[in-house]
Amino acid sequence: MDSKKRNWKEYNEKLVKRGEMYLDLDFLRNWEKELEKMNKGKNGKRKRGRQYEFPASFIKFLGFVRIIFHLPYRQLEGFLKKLSELVEMGVPDYTSIFKRVTKLNIPISETIMKSDKPITIAVDASGVKVTNRGEWMREVWKRRRGWIKVHIAVNTKTKEIVALEVTDERTGVNTVFPTLVNKAEENCGKVEKVLADAEYDDRRNFNLLKAKEIESGIKIKRSAVARSRGSFYRADCVEEFQRLGYDKWAETHEYGYRWMAETAFSSVKRIIGEHVMATKVQNMFQEVAMKFAFYNILLNLRM
Repeated sequence: MDSKKRNWKEYNEKLVKRGEMYLDLDFLRNWEKELEKMNKGKNGKRKRGRQYEFPASFIKFLGFVRIIFHLPYRQLEGFLKKLSELVEMGVPDYTSIFKRVTKLNIPISETIMKSDKPITIAVDASGVKVTNRGEWMREVWKRRRGWIKVHIAVNTKTKEIVALEVTDERTGVNTVFPTLVNKAEENCGKVEKVLADAEYDDRRNFNLLKAKEIESGIKIKRSAVARSRGSFYRADCVEEFQRLGYDKWAETHEYGYRWMAETAFSSVKRIIGEHVMATKVQNMFQEVAMKFAFYNILLNLRM
Protein backbone atom coordinates (compact mmCIF):
# COMPACT_ATOMS: atom_id res chain seq x y z
CA MET A 1 0.00 0.00 0.00
CA ASP A 2 1.23 3.53 -0.81
CA SER A 3 2.39 5.16 2.46
CA LYS A 4 0.90 8.50 1.33
CA LYS A 5 -2.56 6.95 1.13
CA ARG A 6 -2.35 4.77 4.24
CA ASN A 7 -4.55 5.77 7.15
CA TRP A 8 -1.90 5.49 9.84
CA LYS A 9 -4.29 5.96 12.74
CA GLU A 10 -6.41 3.04 11.54
CA TYR A 11 -3.37 0.95 10.69
CA ASN A 12 -1.78 1.49 14.13
CA GLU A 13 -5.04 0.60 15.85
CA LYS A 14 -5.18 -2.70 13.97
CA LEU A 15 -1.64 -3.54 15.07
CA VAL A 16 -2.63 -2.74 18.66
CA LYS A 17 -5.59 -5.14 18.36
CA ARG A 18 -3.22 -7.87 17.19
CA GLY A 19 -1.31 -7.41 20.43
CA GLU A 20 -4.53 -7.51 22.45
CA MET A 21 -5.40 -10.85 20.93
CA TYR A 22 -2.27 -12.43 22.38
CA LEU A 23 -3.88 -12.13 25.81
CA ASP A 24 -7.57 -12.21 24.96
CA LEU A 25 -9.45 -13.31 28.09
CA ASP A 26 -12.96 -13.17 26.65
CA PHE A 27 -13.46 -16.85 27.54
CA LEU A 28 -13.84 -15.79 31.20
CA ARG A 29 -17.14 -14.02 30.47
CA ASN A 30 -18.94 -17.16 29.30
CA TRP A 31 -16.99 -19.75 31.27
CA GLU A 32 -19.96 -21.28 33.11
CA LYS A 33 -22.42 -21.09 30.21
CA GLU A 34 -19.95 -22.73 27.83
CA LEU A 35 -19.21 -25.51 30.30
CA GLU A 36 -22.91 -26.12 30.85
CA LYS A 37 -23.43 -26.49 27.11
CA MET A 38 -20.39 -28.76 26.70
CA ASN A 39 -21.50 -31.03 29.53
CA LYS A 40 -24.91 -31.70 28.01
CA GLY A 41 -25.40 -34.84 25.96
CA LYS A 42 -27.10 -35.07 22.57
CA ASN A 43 -30.49 -35.46 24.25
CA GLY A 44 -29.98 -32.33 26.35
CA LYS A 45 -29.25 -34.30 29.50
CA ARG A 46 -25.99 -34.34 31.43
CA LYS A 47 -23.23 -36.03 29.42
CA ARG A 48 -22.02 -39.42 30.53
CA GLY A 49 -18.57 -39.89 31.98
CA ARG A 50 -16.25 -37.26 33.36
CA GLN A 51 -17.49 -33.70 33.03
CA TYR A 52 -15.48 -30.97 31.34
CA GLU A 53 -13.82 -28.62 33.81
CA PHE A 54 -12.45 -26.11 31.33
CA PRO A 55 -14.29 -24.60 28.31
CA ALA A 56 -13.07 -25.12 24.75
CA SER A 57 -12.44 -21.38 24.28
CA PHE A 58 -10.01 -21.51 27.23
CA ILE A 59 -8.16 -24.46 25.66
CA LYS A 60 -8.00 -22.55 22.37
CA PHE A 61 -6.44 -19.63 24.25
CA LEU A 62 -3.83 -21.99 25.76
CA GLY A 63 -3.04 -23.44 22.36
CA PHE A 64 -2.36 -20.01 20.90
CA VAL A 65 -0.29 -18.91 23.90
CA ARG A 66 1.84 -22.03 23.50
CA ILE A 67 2.37 -21.34 19.81
CA ILE A 68 3.15 -17.63 20.20
CA PHE A 69 5.61 -17.97 23.06
CA HIS A 70 6.87 -21.49 22.22
CA LEU A 71 6.10 -22.73 25.73
CA PRO A 72 6.44 -26.38 26.81
CA TYR A 73 3.37 -27.65 28.67
CA ARG A 74 4.95 -27.46 32.13
CA GLN A 75 5.90 -23.84 31.56
CA LEU A 76 2.39 -23.18 30.25
CA GLU A 77 1.00 -24.41 33.59
CA GLY A 78 3.35 -22.01 35.38
CA PHE A 79 2.20 -19.18 33.11
CA LEU A 80 -1.42 -19.87 34.10
CA LYS A 81 -0.63 -20.04 37.80
CA LYS A 82 0.92 -16.59 37.64
CA LEU A 83 -1.95 -15.25 35.56
CA SER A 84 -4.48 -16.67 38.04
CA GLU A 85 -3.00 -14.38 40.72
CA LEU A 86 -4.35 -11.45 38.70
CA VAL A 87 -7.47 -13.02 37.16
CA GLU A 88 -9.81 -15.46 38.89
CA MET A 89 -9.62 -18.64 36.85
CA GLY A 90 -9.03 -22.36 37.15
CA VAL A 91 -5.58 -23.76 36.42
CA PRO A 92 -5.34 -27.24 34.86
CA ASP A 93 -2.16 -29.27 35.30
CA TYR A 94 0.20 -29.63 32.34
CA THR A 95 -0.97 -33.18 31.58
CA SER A 96 -4.59 -32.02 31.25
CA ILE A 97 -3.49 -29.10 29.07
CA PHE A 98 -1.57 -31.48 26.82
CA LYS A 99 -4.52 -33.86 26.42
CA ARG A 100 -6.96 -31.07 25.54
CA VAL A 101 -4.68 -28.96 23.33
CA THR A 102 -3.54 -31.94 21.23
CA LYS A 103 -7.20 -32.72 20.49
CA LEU A 104 -8.04 -29.13 19.61
CA ASN A 105 -9.33 -28.67 16.09
CA ILE A 106 -9.67 -25.24 14.48
CA PRO A 107 -10.86 -25.68 10.88
CA ILE A 108 -9.48 -23.21 8.35
CA SER A 109 -13.07 -22.63 7.22
CA GLU A 110 -13.83 -20.97 10.58
CA THR A 111 -11.02 -18.43 10.14
CA ILE A 112 -12.00 -17.13 6.69
CA MET A 113 -14.00 -13.99 5.97
CA LYS A 114 -16.92 -15.08 3.81
CA SER A 115 -17.55 -13.64 0.33
CA ASP A 116 -19.81 -14.53 -2.59
CA LYS A 117 -17.30 -13.45 -5.25
CA PRO A 118 -15.23 -15.97 -7.26
CA ILE A 119 -11.63 -16.17 -6.11
CA THR A 120 -8.18 -16.82 -7.52
CA ILE A 121 -5.99 -19.13 -5.45
CA ALA A 122 -2.23 -19.60 -5.36
CA VAL A 123 -1.12 -23.13 -4.49
CA ASP A 124 2.24 -24.06 -2.99
CA ALA A 125 3.97 -26.34 -0.48
CA SER A 126 6.77 -25.86 2.02
CA GLY A 127 8.58 -27.78 4.75
CA VAL A 128 8.46 -27.16 8.50
CA LYS A 129 11.25 -28.45 10.75
CA VAL A 130 10.39 -31.27 13.10
CA THR A 131 12.71 -29.92 15.82
CA ASN A 132 15.12 -27.02 16.22
CA ARG A 133 18.00 -29.43 16.60
CA GLY A 134 17.06 -31.38 13.47
CA GLU A 135 19.78 -29.87 11.25
CA TRP A 136 22.43 -30.45 13.92
CA MET A 137 21.38 -34.08 14.39
CA ARG A 138 21.56 -34.70 10.64
CA GLU A 139 25.06 -33.22 10.50
CA VAL A 140 26.60 -34.78 13.63
CA TRP A 141 24.72 -38.03 14.10
CA LYS A 142 23.82 -38.67 10.45
CA ARG A 143 20.22 -39.23 11.48
CA ARG A 144 17.33 -37.99 9.42
CA ARG A 145 14.67 -36.26 11.48
CA GLY A 146 12.56 -35.27 8.48
CA TRP A 147 10.10 -32.48 7.81
CA ILE A 148 6.42 -31.75 8.00
CA LYS A 149 5.15 -30.75 4.57
CA VAL A 150 2.46 -28.08 4.46
CA HIS A 151 0.31 -27.62 1.34
CA ILE A 152 -1.78 -24.44 1.10
CA ALA A 153 -4.13 -22.58 -1.21
CA VAL A 154 -4.19 -18.81 -0.68
CA ASN A 155 -6.83 -16.32 -1.77
CA THR A 156 -4.68 -13.88 -3.77
CA LYS A 157 -6.94 -10.94 -2.94
CA THR A 158 -7.34 -11.35 0.83
CA LYS A 159 -4.09 -13.33 1.43
CA GLU A 160 -6.09 -15.78 3.55
CA ILE A 161 -5.23 -19.47 3.55
CA VAL A 162 -8.43 -21.04 2.23
CA ALA A 163 -7.29 -24.68 2.11
CA LEU A 164 -4.65 -26.56 4.07
CA GLU A 165 -3.21 -30.06 4.09
CA VAL A 166 -0.38 -31.28 6.34
CA THR A 167 1.55 -34.39 5.27
CA ASP A 168 4.94 -36.03 5.72
CA GLU A 169 7.80 -34.97 3.46
CA ARG A 170 7.35 -37.91 1.08
CA THR A 171 3.90 -36.86 -0.14
CA GLY A 172 4.03 -35.31 -3.61
CA VAL A 173 2.40 -31.96 -4.31
CA ASN A 174 0.34 -33.32 -7.19
CA THR A 175 -1.23 -35.89 -4.87
CA VAL A 176 -2.59 -33.09 -2.69
CA PHE A 177 -3.50 -30.60 -5.45
CA PRO A 178 -7.08 -31.91 -6.03
CA THR A 179 -7.78 -31.80 -2.28
CA LEU A 180 -6.66 -28.17 -2.03
CA VAL A 181 -8.82 -27.10 -4.97
CA ASN A 182 -11.85 -28.98 -3.65
CA LYS A 183 -11.44 -27.59 -0.13
CA ALA A 184 -10.98 -24.06 -1.45
CA GLU A 185 -14.30 -24.37 -3.29
CA GLU A 186 -15.98 -25.89 -0.25
CA ASN A 187 -14.75 -23.07 1.99
CA CYS A 188 -15.11 -20.11 -0.37
CA GLY A 189 -17.39 -21.01 -3.24
CA LYS A 190 -16.34 -20.61 -6.85
CA VAL A 191 -12.62 -20.75 -7.70
CA GLU A 192 -12.07 -19.07 -11.06
CA LYS A 193 -8.29 -19.44 -11.42
CA VAL A 194 -5.43 -21.46 -9.91
CA LEU A 195 -1.83 -20.21 -9.92
CA ALA A 196 1.01 -22.66 -9.31
CA ASP A 197 4.64 -23.22 -10.28
CA ALA A 198 5.94 -25.80 -12.76
CA GLU A 199 6.03 -28.51 -10.09
CA TYR A 200 2.25 -28.75 -10.54
CA ASP A 201 2.49 -29.18 -14.33
CA ASP A 202 0.71 -32.53 -14.43
CA ARG A 203 -2.01 -33.64 -16.85
CA ARG A 204 -4.23 -34.80 -13.99
CA ASN A 205 -4.22 -31.29 -12.52
CA PHE A 206 -5.14 -29.75 -15.87
CA ASN A 207 -7.94 -32.28 -16.33
CA LEU A 208 -9.29 -31.40 -12.89
CA LEU A 209 -9.30 -27.68 -13.68
CA LYS A 210 -10.95 -28.29 -17.04
CA ALA A 211 -13.70 -30.41 -15.45
CA LYS A 212 -14.37 -27.66 -12.91
CA GLU A 213 -14.17 -24.87 -15.52
CA ILE A 214 -11.27 -23.23 -13.68
CA GLU A 215 -8.66 -21.20 -15.56
CA SER A 216 -5.15 -22.62 -15.31
CA GLY A 217 -2.32 -20.40 -14.15
CA ILE A 218 0.06 -23.34 -13.76
CA LYS A 219 3.51 -22.55 -15.15
CA ILE A 220 4.52 -24.93 -17.93
CA LYS A 221 7.76 -26.93 -17.72
CA ARG A 222 10.50 -25.94 -20.13
CA SER A 223 10.58 -29.44 -21.61
CA ALA A 224 6.83 -29.47 -22.31
CA VAL A 225 5.55 -30.56 -25.74
CA ALA A 226 2.20 -29.41 -27.10
CA ARG A 227 0.69 -32.87 -27.38
CA SER A 228 -2.43 -34.05 -25.60
CA ARG A 229 -0.93 -37.09 -23.82
CA GLY A 230 -4.05 -37.56 -21.75
CA SER A 231 -5.01 -33.89 -21.44
CA PHE A 232 -6.22 -31.72 -24.31
CA TYR A 233 -6.46 -28.75 -21.94
CA ARG A 234 -2.79 -29.05 -20.98
CA ALA A 235 -1.85 -29.24 -24.66
CA ASP A 236 -3.72 -25.97 -25.26
CA CYS A 237 -1.98 -24.36 -22.29
CA VAL A 238 1.44 -25.52 -23.49
CA GLU A 239 0.76 -24.08 -26.93
CA GLU A 240 -0.30 -20.76 -25.43
CA PHE A 241 2.75 -20.63 -23.14
CA GLN A 242 5.15 -21.29 -26.01
CA ARG A 243 3.40 -18.85 -28.32
CA LEU A 244 3.31 -15.96 -25.84
CA GLY A 245 6.60 -16.57 -24.06
CA TYR A 246 6.90 -16.52 -20.27
CA ASP A 247 6.69 -12.76 -19.68
CA LYS A 248 3.55 -12.23 -21.77
CA TRP A 249 1.97 -15.42 -20.44
CA ALA A 250 2.66 -14.36 -16.84
CA GLU A 251 1.12 -10.95 -17.48
CA THR A 252 -1.95 -12.47 -19.15
CA HIS A 253 -2.67 -14.86 -16.26
CA GLU A 254 -1.48 -12.51 -13.48
CA TYR A 255 1.02 -15.17 -12.47
CA GLY A 256 2.85 -12.72 -10.22
CA TYR A 257 0.14 -13.18 -7.59
CA ARG A 258 1.41 -16.73 -7.04
CA TRP A 259 3.88 -15.17 -4.63
CA MET A 260 0.98 -14.70 -2.19
CA ALA A 261 1.43 -18.35 -1.20
CA GLU A 262 5.13 -17.90 -0.50
CA THR A 263 4.33 -14.72 1.43
CA ALA A 264 1.91 -16.68 3.63
CA PHE A 265 4.58 -19.28 4.41
CA SER A 266 7.10 -16.55 5.18
CA SER A 267 4.66 -14.73 7.48
CA VAL A 268 3.71 -17.85 9.44
CA LYS A 269 7.35 -18.84 9.98
CA ARG A 270 8.34 -15.30 10.94
CA ILE A 271 5.50 -14.75 13.42
CA ILE A 272 5.07 -18.21 14.91
CA GLY A 273 8.37 -19.99 14.23
CA GLU A 274 9.82 -22.45 11.74
CA HIS A 275 9.63 -25.65 13.77
CA VAL A 276 7.15 -27.79 15.68
CA MET A 277 7.52 -28.64 19.36
CA ALA A 278 5.37 -31.80 19.37
CA THR A 279 7.08 -35.20 19.15
CA LYS A 280 4.29 -37.50 17.96
CA VAL A 281 3.36 -37.30 14.27
CA GLN A 282 -0.36 -36.72 14.86
CA ASN A 283 0.39 -33.94 17.34
CA MET A 284 2.89 -32.39 14.92
CA PHE A 285 0.23 -32.20 12.21
CA GLN A 286 -2.27 -30.71 14.63
CA GLU A 287 0.22 -28.09 15.87
CA VAL A 288 1.10 -27.01 12.33
CA ALA A 289 -2.58 -26.72 11.39
CA MET A 290 -3.15 -24.50 14.45
CA LYS A 291 -0.29 -22.22 13.42
CA PHE A 292 -1.76 -21.59 9.99
CA ALA A 293 -5.27 -21.10 11.41
CA PHE A 294 -3.79 -18.54 13.79
CA TYR A 295 -2.18 -16.75 10.84
CA ASN A 296 -5.62 -16.27 9.28
CA ILE A 297 -7.03 -14.92 12.54
CA LEU A 298 -4.21 -12.41 12.86
CA LEU A 299 -4.54 -11.46 9.21
CA ASN A 300 -8.25 -10.68 9.55
CA LEU A 301 -7.52 -8.36 12.45
CA ARG A 302 -5.56 -6.22 9.98
CA MET A 303 -8.27 -6.03 7.31
